[in-house]
Amino acid sequence: MKYIITGTSRGIGKQLLISVLKDGHQVISVSRSKTIVENEFSSRLMSNWIEISGDLTMDSTYEKISRALASWNTLDVLVNNAGYLVNKPFEQLTKNDFSDSYNVNVLSPSILINLCLPLLKNNTQGKVINIGSIGGVQGSVKFSGLAYYSSSKGALSILTECLAEEFKETNITFNYLALGAVQTKMLEKAFPGFQAPFLPNQMAEFIYRFSMHSAAMMNGKIIPVALTTP
Repeated sequence: MKYIITGTSRGIGKQLLISVLKDGHQVISVSRSKTIVENEFSSRLMSNWIEISGDLTMDSTYEKISRALASWNTLDVLVNNAGYLVNKPFEQLTKNDFSDSYNVNVLSPSILINLCLPLLKNNTQGKVINIGSIGGVQGSVKFSGLAYYSSSKGALSILTECLAEEFKETNITFNYLALGAVQTKMLEKAFPGFQAPFLPNQMAEFIYRFSMHSAAMMNGKIIPVALTTP
């Protein structure tokens, strides 16, 4: 299978990349920083990996992705995992905070989905998995300081539903995984000192299995994956 995964330099994205590579799938990874993986892959597996270092808010990054995709005629799974979080009281939030949050969490997945649509349509079952937050789900508990993060993830959830409807006559499914607390640097930024019930590799394994099986059986779904609040 062929994957694109964003936000792979650390945390859940890195662990998902490792899981996908270990099973011999082809991957294009995208992250701002270089992804350092353990020396456990054979040269054959490493040859399946195209790494793109770039900021998803920059046009140059999508030009790199386009060049990488030129060697593929199909795409099985796109995982929009990259995210941006700012933790500030609402009165202290700036215009740049808004732009950074919405550009990474909403606009960037939109651009990447659009870029990948031709290859997803060439597949018998193309799958788009948007990684969100339980805080971006209507009716969930909300927390002070996370207004832009949660609202931008909420926008991504609605975008997922809209695209599922717009492309329902195609072979592509669009689903949103609303993640709860996972022990990552982003969680520490949002909730300093909080101990999450999941490690990044555990959540990555769930996402990987979802991409291989369940994602083809549902469309336009907002799926909570959480044990705790947060």
